[in-house]
Amino acid sequence: MPAAPETLLLCPVCGSFLRPDGRGLACASGHRFDAARQGYVNLLTGRGTPFEADSAAMVEARARFLAAGHYAPLRDAIAGAAQRHAPEPGVIVDAGAGTGYYLRGLADRFPGALPVALDISKFALRRAARELPGGIALVWDLWRPLPLSSGSADLLLNIFAPRNVDEFVRVLSPGGLLVVATPLPGHLGEAARLVPMLEVPADKAQDLAGSLEGRLTEVERREVVHEMRLSPEELADVAAMGPAARHLEPRQLAALLEGLDREVPVTARFTVQAFRHSSPAQRTAGPAR
Repeated sequence: MPAAPETLLLCPVCGSFLRPDGRGLACASGHRFDAARQGYVNLLTGRGTPFEADSAAMVEARARFLAAGHYAPLRDAIAGAAQRHAPEPGVIVDAGAGTGYYLRGLADRFPGALPVALDISKFALRRAARELPGGIALVWDLWRPLPLSSGSADLLLNIFAPRNVDEFVRVLSPGGLLVVATPLPGHLGEAARLVPMLEVPADKAQDLAGSLEGRLTEVERREVVHEMRLSPEELADVAAMGPAARHLEPRQLAALLEGLDREVPVTARFTVQAFRHSSPAQRTAGPAR
């Protein structure tokens, strides 16, 4: 395990500090969490989680799609917002990190920072751990109290993932930055006419700003819109990497794209928002348990 601040991670069982111990993490009370051979640590205990994690097939489809560079403009926009508003982060946390694609983009821009990837899918974190050899990858349910000390994250990412607003506010350092990316209505609309996809609700950005009002201050909001040209195989990956894939058989997807032998223009539409934590509160050990 890489070196980390001694007061960064919290034991999910007792709330005391977790520290690297051999090939895993352990607390002073004797609770131990071994690292998988792929490099991530599973902190989920007890009943686990009722939420369905991304499958290996979903993660593979997403990894192929991202590796082709289709969302590189979004990654650049996220990194740009971070550089403008959080120029020297010590700890960067990605809540819902997936394969680590966006977090790796920030780790490259801020080589002195410690990247921490949180995701419920062990299949995704296998890739994230490889992408972030100097970081920490933790299997975790974002709807639970995060296994991080209060005020410990200088930069927090949330990219197309569940938003536990109370916990995001708690773990952000005074002056820390939250960067959130959400899809705009019409995102991948051309693809949605060919393959099953979930509809994007309107006003997601405004709803987010409203949920943070009085706790974090919005310092930037930008739209990122660009056209991609996707092959039939990439259209299949678009469908297979999202939530709709849980209700779609591969043979159904193949049938929908049968006969398509050309690239299709597809528009990506995102909102990137940055929020600053202006609270003067000092860092504390963690949430009440």
